[in-house]
Amino acid sequence: MIPPFNEAGRLGIAARPMTDDDLPFVAALYASTRQDELATSGWPAETIALFLAQQHEAQHRHYRHYFPDAKWLILERGGEAIGRLYLRQIEGRLHIIDISLVPAARNQGAGSAILRDLLGHARGRGEAVSIHVEKFNPARRLYARLGFEEVEDRGAYDLLVARAAEAS
Repeated sequence: MIPPFNEAGRLGIAARPMTDDDLPFVAALYASTRQDELATSGWPAETIALFLAQQHEAQHRHYRHYFPDAKWLILERGGEAIGRLYLRQIEGRLHIIDISLVPAARNQGAGSAILRDLLGHARGRGEAVSIHVEKFNPARRLYARLGFEEVEDRGAYDLLVARAAEAS
């Protein structure tokens, strides 16, 4: 099941199931989310590229192993892949395993629209929405604006939840 994209749809954003053909795209997307973090590592570019490829592969295996029932979606605008959205239905809530956008699609309202659509979808079902977010992730400000609250400290990550009544 792909949640309806109403607000995101008005921005031309749609979602489709991910296939193995999408793995090069999601690997590059993953790398784009870590570039700033590694820019000051002092490592040669080749080492960074190898490290990011290994990290993506490990993350992909982990997600597939521990969340076999998840929905693996590719976000598109105008038929072009712009992101990924991995979702899982658990314990009366919609859990966002991962949401990432390519750099060119960031800070333009796409992420906000997608999240508002997910919140609206969950709210219509009387469900909360949760996501694990790294402590240094700048998207935390967006999550806070959308009503997500920290409910559990998990070391490098925090579990944020937007309760059903607050999901607007």
